[in-house]
Amino acid sequence: METTSTILIVDDDRDIRSLLADYLEINGFRTFGAESGAAMWKLLDDARPDLLVLDLNLPGDDGLTLCRKLRAISSVPVIMLTARSEPLDRILGLEMGADDYLPKPFEPRELLARIRSVLRRSQAMPSNLSSAPSAENAQEIRFAGWRLDLTARHLINPDGTAIMLSGAEFRLLRVFLDHPNRILNRDQLMNMTQQRDADPFDRSIDIQISRLRQKLGDDARSPQIIKTVRNGGYVLAVQVLSEPV
Repeated sequence: METTSTILIVDDDRDIRSLLADYLEINGFRTFGAESGAAMWKLLDDARPDLLVLDLNLPGDDGLTLCRKLRAISSVPVIMLTARSEPLDRILGLEMGADDYLPKPFEPRELLARIRSVLRRSQAMPSNLSSAPSAENAQEIRFAGWRLDLTARHLINPDGTAIMLSGAEFRLLRVFLDHPNRILNRDQLMNMTQQRDADPFDRSIDIQISRLRQKLGDDARSPQIIKTVRNGGYVLAVQVLSEPV
C-alpha cells in the first residue's frame, strides 16, 4: 500500500480539491492542493510531488499550457482532468506530455486506480517487458548519436543537452531500445508500456511516437530512427549499444 507518494492536485474548484485530497489521504497518499498554475509552480519545489492531477480548465495558464511548460523541466507523471470528453481534448493532453487523462465527472476510485497504475509504471518497467540481455545492467543506452540515461530518465542529444521525457515517452522509447530492428504493432506497444490492450480508436501510441520523433529530430515524413511499417506497426531502425553500470 502506498504510504509515501505525494500527489499535487491542481484544480480551481475548492470542493473537488478537498474531496480528492480526503479520498487520496484515506488511501495512503500525501496530498497538496493548488488552485492555479501560479500556485502549482510555488508548490512544486516544496512538495516534490510524485504525480500531478492537473485540471484542463484553469484560470490564467490552462492545464495544457502548464503541462507543456512542466515537460520542459520535469518528467513527473501527469494525469489530466477535463470537463470535456471530446477526443481532441484527450489528444491535446497527450501531445503536451500527459501520462493519462480522465474526463469529468468521474468516480474518485477510478482516479485512484489510474494514479496507482501510472505510479507503478513510472517507478519500474512493466513486468511483462523482456529486456535485451545486453541492456539488463545498463545505466545508459546509446543509439544514433543519442543517449538515454536510465537513472535520470531523460534523453541526451548528440550535443550533450538533456531533453526531458514524460513517463509515457520514456517507457515507449525504452521498449523500442530493448527491441531494436523488431516490428512492434500498437497492441504490443500498448501492452508493454501500459499493460492493457489498445482500443481500436485509441491513438495514444501514435501521439507518443510523434512526440518522440519531434524530440529526436526524426522527420515524420521520412523518419530514420523510428520508422513506420505499413500495416505492421513501428520499428526502431538503428543500432543500439548499452553501457553497463
